Formats: sequence, C-alpha cells, structure tokens
Amino acid sequence: MTAPLLQVPCCEPGRSWPMGAQLARLRECDGLNVCVFAPHAQAVVICLFSADGQTETARWRLPERAEDVWTGFVPGIVAGQLYGLRVDGPWQPQAGHRFNPARLLIDPWARALVGPLDELVVRSEPQSETTTQPEPTDNAAFVPKGRVIDVEAELQAGARITPGPATAWRDTLIYEAHVKSLTRLHPGVEPEHQGSYAAVSSPAMLAHYHRLGVTSLCLLPVHLHLDERHLIQKGLTNFWGYNTLSFFVPDPRLASRAGEGVDATVRAEFRQMVDTLHRHGIEVILDVVYNHTAESDDHGPTLSWRGLDNAAWYALDGNGHHLNPTGCGNTFDMGQPRVIQLIMDSLRWWVQAFGVDGFRFDLAVALGRAPELGRNFNPLATLFTTIAQDPVLARAKLIAEPWDVGPHGYRTGQFSARWHEWNDRFRDTVRAWWLGHNCTRGQFARRLAGSNDLFQSGGRPPAASSNLITAHDGFTLADLTAYERKHNEANGEGTQDGHDHNFSANGGEEGQTTDPVILQRRARWQRALLATLFCAQGTPQLLAGDELGHSQHGNNNAYCQDNATTWLDWAQADEALTAFVSGLARLRRSHPALRHPCWFTGEPVDGAAYPDIDWRNASGTHPHGIEWDIPDGHLLACVITVGERAAPAQERVMLIFHANPELTSVSLPGGIWQLVMDSAQGWVTAEGEPARLFTGRIDVQPFTVLMLVRSLTSQALPAP
Repeated sequence: MTAPLLQVPCCEPGRSWPMGAQLARLRECDGLNVCVFAPHAQAVVICLFSADGQTETARWRLPERAEDVWTGFVPGIVAGQLYGLRVDGPWQPQAGHRFNPARLLIDPWARALVGPLDELVVRSEPQSETTTQPEPTDNAAFVPKGRVIDVEAELQAGARITPGPATAWRDTLIYEAHVKSLTRLHPGVEPEHQGSYAAVSSPAMLAHYHRLGVTSLCLLPVHLHLDERHLIQKGLTNFWGYNTLSFFVPDPRLASRAGEGVDATVRAEFRQMVDTLHRHGIEVILDVVYNHTAESDDHGPTLSWRGLDNAAWYALDGNGHHLNPTGCGNTFDMGQPRVIQLIMDSLRWWVQAFGVDGFRFDLAVALGRAPELGRNFNPLATLFTTIAQDPVLARAKLIAEPWDVGPHGYRTGQFSARWHEWNDRFRDTVRAWWLGHNCTRGQFARRLAGSNDLFQSGGRPPAASSNLITAHDGFTLADLTAYERKHNEANGEGTQDGHDHNFSANGGEEGQTTDPVILQRRARWQRALLATLFCAQGTPQLLAGDELGHSQHGNNNAYCQDNATTWLDWAQADEALTAFVSGLARLRRSHPALRHPCWFTGEPVDGAAYPDIDWRNASGTHPHGIEWDIPDGHLLACVITVGERAAPAQERVMLIFHANPELTSVSLPGGIWQLVMDSAQGWVTAEGEPARLFTGRIDVQPFTVLMLVRSLTSQALPAP
C-alpha cells in the first residue's frame, strides 16, 4: 500500500505552523502551506480537486516531517481551491494503527467543507476491513472536500462584529435553544428564514428574548456534524448535532440558504446573527462537543483523525481499541499536545472569526482525563490550564457539563476557577421538592442558596452554579409534570435510551388529559418550578419552549426527532405562562436579593440590623435539628436582606415555598409586606398596579411560591 503514495512527487518544503492548509507566502512565492499531524505515518499527500470536487487534479507529497508534523508548500494555490488528504502507514489495528491510502481524509483544521453529507457515513464505514487488510475502495467521490479560504479576511470580518455586551454572571439569564427547533414554526419569521441562523436574530425572536429578559442565548451544536449509521438506517437524523465532523465550520443545514451550498454565505449569515444579537444586548454561547468525533468506535467510518493517525489522536487501550468515557464510541487523547491545539484553535476561531461570547462544554469531564493520572479527571488538566491563560478566551463564558460516563465520571462542583457548571443536584432536588419525591428542607435550602457545598470551597461565587429545571436532554417542563415515565418509542431503540430517574410526576393521569383538576395541578407545579429557578441564587438557565408549554409527548431523549416533536409550536403557546416567566425575569432584575454575589452567612453584614438570610418555618420559628432533615416538611421560607454592590440594604425579600397539597398560613416578620409574586395565580406585580399589602400572616395556596418585599427606606412603613 505504501508504494503509490511514496511515488507521488514532493511539493516544496513548508513550515510547521499554522496547522492545516492555509494560504501563505514563502520564498517570495504565494501558495498553500500544509501542516498535518500524523506521527506514525510513512507518507502524507495533499490531493487537489476541481471546482466541482469530482475530479482530482494533482497530488503532492509533503516532503518534511519534524516534531511529528508533516509539512509542505504548494506554490500558486489561491483561495477557493478544494483539497483532501491521504496518509499511508502500517495497518496494525492491535496497535491502534489504521492507515489506509484508499481513504480521502478531511483536514481537521479545514475552515470550510464542500460537498454532500448524505452518503458519507454509510459509504465510509468499513465493509471488509479485518485485522489483516483495510477496505480498498476509494471514497473520494463522496467525501466533502476542504476549501482553502482567506483566513485573514475571515478574521477581519469577525473583528467587524459588534462586541458582545459582556453581561456580568450575576445578571445573566441563559436561554438554551436549538436553532431549528426554536424558529421552524414561528409565524412571525419569514418562511424562507424559518429554522435558520437568520431566524434566530429575526425581529420576532428578538422581541421574545427581550420579553423574557434573556441575556445569553446558548445554542445547541452548530459545528458541522454527521448522522450515525443506525439513525440513517431508521430514517432518522442526529438532530441535536452532538456528533462533530468539523470543529471550525458552521453547519450549512442551519442556514437559510443552505441549499445553495455556498460556504461563504453560511459564514456571513452566522456572523450577521451574532452581530444582530449583540446589538440587542444578547450574548451567544455555543454548546461544543470536543470530547469525541463523528468517527465513532472501532467499526465506525474513517473520515479524518482515524485515517491521519488513529493511535495519536484518540485514547486507546492496550489492544488498540477506543476508550469510551463519552459513550459515543471514541474520545480524543487529552494528553496529546496537537489535540489540545486543535481544540484551542477552534475555540479561538469561533471567538475571533464569529464573535461568540462563550461555550458550554459537552461531557467536560472527558476533556480533563489526564493520561498521567491513569486517565482520571484532573481539574487542572492541560486543556483547562491552557484555556485559563489564553488572552483570546479571557472574557469568554465557560460552562461545564461536569460528568461523563467513564469511571468516576461524576464531578459536579470539582472544576476550577472561571468555570461554571450545570448543577444537576439543583435540578433533581427542586424537582423532588415540588413533585412529591423524597426531599428535605435542608437539601432544598442548600440548592436555593447557591449550592455552597459544591462551589464555595473552590473560591467560586454562587453564580458558578448553572441552575436548571430542564434542558434539551430530558423532559420538557410540560412533560416533567405530565409523565411519570419516559415514552421514547419513536426513537426506535426499544425505549432503552434516555434517563429513567426523572423525579417527574403526572398529577394523576399519564400524558394528555382533559381533567381540570389534573390540569390545574400541573400548571401550579410548572409555575412553582419556574419561580424557584428564578428566585434561587446562581445562574438560571431556561429551556426554550418551557415558557410556551411545549411538550415532546413524553420523549425525554428527542435527539433524533427533526419534526413537530421538537419544533416549538408557537401557535399553541401558553400566553399566560409566557407572561409569568417574563414577570419572574423582571423580578430577578429588580431585586438584588435574588442574585447575591456573595455566599450567605446567616449573620448581619456591614452593620445591618438583619442577617443576610433568615430561614423560617410557617410559624415564624427557625428550623433546627430534625426539622432540616425530615423528608415530609415541604414548606420553607427565607428572608433575604442584602444590598446592591456593597450599598446598604434597601429592602428585605421574603420567599415562601409551599409544596404541600393543603392551604396553610405563614407568619410574616414585623412590618408591612408587599406581595409581588404568587405562582399559584401566575401573577407578578406590574408597574402602576395597586399594592397588595400584608402584616402578621398570609395564607398560602397548595404548591405555591410567594415573594414579598418590605422596604427599609420608606418612612411610611413602621419599624419591625
């Protein structure tokens, strides 16, 4: 197999930076510098193609190898040239080597890819590869080709994007959404833009974000991805996109002009989306998948990294098999410097060329599995320390999904400074409190106060807790309160997929119902859950569609449903619920007590007359001993007294969380208290509305959150 590539003529010597194929000027000549990481290879060739990508026009072997990187320079190449790579070397699967010169490979650093993706997985997966012989069929006809682009021009275009608002974490409200799901059915979006980047920043969507008080839009993966073979065989797709093929290319299928196949148009549309959102005060955070690639397990397709140098790019066991802490078939070797470089170059590219403001790292524990520690998690692993010192990423928001499925993969609260984390303990505890599962006052109080057991010892503030009730992965809010078990039959996996422990409830009947009592109970649960999210310390994250009452009919793993299951049905939106969420966001902005930057101590702060937080029972006494630990005491109140950015406290805020099914009466501290939110009624006070004032006690409906405020500055209110 080696001879054909060794016989290819060499191009001129190149230089070993930057990685990939980029325009350069060497020895007073313009052309293409090629830099490929393939330390175990015997030959690396760049293949040039015609403008339609169907005809190979030239092959050039890279002449030099230094520091495990092959380099070469092809004079005369200009922007627009299509190309791919071929690599030869040993075929020794037991040692992890799977070189196959019959495979045209995608450059991991390609900034643009051209060509259809429909047949790529099916026709690229091995049909006859054994431990002794690779698949001999040439795949060039159906592999996307890299397009050489002017990187400097792209960076200049990125520099013209309006800078992001750099919203402080304590003021942040994250809205998690899928580009297509969010906008595909929105009647206010022009039909030709529905489901696209352009739709995300359309006037109709901007109005919705502002109504909700959204400061940061977190988009599910937009990196170019592939569908897995088993989904293709079922006529399904990987709709969510957690199966990356290129870490630099925005997926053209999410662009309004995707059918035209113009990669420059796709990049321009993405930039326009980011620029428009920035001009309206909204940050863009990307959900990124650097823990694995679309090449899957040992039997997956050879598309890029596997063919370039499987044993160098991926984490393998002693028999050449892929380690799989991601559950997706493979994982990058995070001890390999060029892997770190690929991820860092990608992160910087999205910040500099596209203006994004932050990243949510999928299965982030896999990114910190250090080979020198037996591939156990290290919060100071190479990638994390590299990100920490990088000036380009200095202002980027960093959010970890703090687990993977490998050994000891649950690491919530164990990431280092600057990192914020999805807090699944907040999610599960709050669900349990409201939906009838075992939960104590102490557990609930700890989550309300920012989860100091997880984040305080690491020197991080309460905002480090990324609080969520629901996310793309799991039940929607409507389904959380309507289904006791998952209903994932449409996924074609025998309902074996998706979480089984959801802390959900159905109110008395599984799924859809017309029973008014059940519907009222579900509505109260939903509003109470949302009120808890917005009133808790930490950074709230709202799943797009929860404010509309969107249901996926009990499917808690709808990753493969590109249809009305996941597309938000704006025509059937629950307007009252949307208005309630809008009111909750307004309360959070208006009252510093709901977004305190420091940890509560339970003691007076700066000479104040009251403790920063005062926990109370219905009778007005303080819980103690067993009252914190019994699982049936589902009523808790607290009074928060804090100032705004070191200023003296202007008000006291009382929150009452009543998760029992009976009406109860709660004692109020001394003074006159104004009710500003009642989740049972779906009511939040509005400007100019007559004040609802209470003293002494207040009646609380079942499954209700109340918020009351007492001014400390008004002379009209008596002292406590």
